[in-house]
Amino acid sequence: MTEHDQLPLPDYDHLPIGGLASRIRTLDAAGVQTLLDYEQAHGQRLPAVQILRNRLTALHEGAQPSDGDPAADFTPEAGVPAAGGSKVSEATTGPAMNPPSQGDPTNPAQPRPTG
Repeated sequence: MTEHDQLPLPDYDHLPIGGLASRIRTLDAAGVQTLLDYEQAHGQRLPAVQILRNRLTALHEGAQPSDGDPAADFTPEAGVPAAGGSKVSEATTGPAMNPPSQGDPTNPAQPRPTG
């Protein structure tokens, strides 16, 4: 069994699923198989298993690893901040309202309890 520190992608356990497909493109079939075996023994995340199996199939069918360093520093994905800030302003907010108390007889949606 391959240990965590022997994986071809040293940051594999912290790699988001969205970045997995691009990061494994640099690996050969043996490297992808190592990750697949590790994933099946540890995380068993279905999307990760599917990505690894699909890449392994592609490599067996003749795909070639791409250039790059699979051990290069990993930068976690980050969301893009919204441009322009919030579109909510005094002009677009609704009127202030206080909900009526439970059983207010003037509110037909909240009839008074009987009994």
